[in-house]
Amino acid sequence: MAEQENRAALISETRQRFETEYIPAKSDKYDSRDVERLQQDNTWVDNFLIWRHDSVDETLKMIDESFQWRKEYTVHDLTESSLPKWIFEIGALYLHGYDKEGSKIFWFRVKLHTKDAKTQFEKKKLVAFWLERYARREHGKPLTVVFDMAETGLSNMDLDFVRYIISCFKVYYPNYLTKIVIFELPWIMNAAFKLVKTWLGPDAVGFLKTVSKNDIQEYISAEYLPPHMGGTDTFKYSYPPLVDDDFQTPLCENGPIASEDETESKEEIDMDNKESPESNEEQGSSSKKTNFTDQIPKPEESEKVDSKAKNAKKALTTFKGLLLHISPAEELHFGSKETGEKKCLIVLTNVTKNTVAFK
Repeated sequence: MAEQENRAALISETRQRFETEYIPAKSDKYDSRDVERLQQDNTWVDNFLIWRHDSVDETLKMIDESFQWRKEYTVHDLTESSLPKWIFEIGALYLHGYDKEGSKIFWFRVKLHTKDAKTQFEKKKLVAFWLERYARREHGKPLTVVFDMAETGLSNMDLDFVRYIISCFKVYYPNYLTKIVIFELPWIMNAAFKLVKTWLGPDAVGFLKTVSKNDIQEYISAEYLPPHMGGTDTFKYSYPPLVDDDFQTPLCENGPIASEDETESKEEIDMDNKESPESNEEQGSSSKKTNFTDQIPKPEESEKVDSKAKNAKKALTTFKGLLLHISPAEELHFGSKETGEKKCLIVLTNVTKNTVAFK
């Protein structure tokens, strides 16, 4: 109880001092949505405090720097459509899989990155896009960064960009980072990466793990490692659509485990498969009444469905009478073959795994 009261007092002091010492002089440098969130989100303020060892003075400086960055990069308004398509197509940055502690992995495929001052700002915005997207969905759950440096050369080495990624975790997304895993660091870059340790600082240098194919599975199991790292994960990045595999709920030793909803769905599907032929006929008759008809899609629609099937890691959509489980970025086709009614295409994006009833 005393600890909770102390945390509450520190959070209150941080808010009050930021409002009186920083906002009057720098309100034009902050996004009003961040200022409002600071007054309402205790966890956000507490993460800044934890990252700065409960020093209010240092925390205020960190919040000030973070807020100015968030406005400069228009973090609140970063969307898939606000960034150029080519930046997603490169595939150098994305979220996928989990480490052994259950933390989401943020991948940086260094060999796909080329240093270019003309496109640097857009690439930095992409980092902000992924981290903000994750932060909004997971609200402070830990994150592991993997620098995959296999087959990289000097043309791929961009210390400014590496430093920016580190700054995102040091300042802009406090208390998110669990570790930075550097895979197969070329010997020619050893000297350069000594600078990385100085950027992390003495408190965070322990987060840095330099690994090879022989020892990376100390941190990430084979099921979430690609073959060139000695793993068995067959996932291959492609765009579109965005990588959107399931986020963990809850954590376990080797990553995410099935939620209760998923388990119940699987049990119900198994029960349905064991039902009598008469029951199956009744379900078939009922499904016609719901207008989920016309089983033969048009050629172009078949191509879309096939493309999505290849990119999806797990198919979560199941039909169960009038109920439909929907996973993100799926398409539903409605229409009637008997009446000649035209089909309409509904694209669902960013939809959580909730049950939706269509009448």
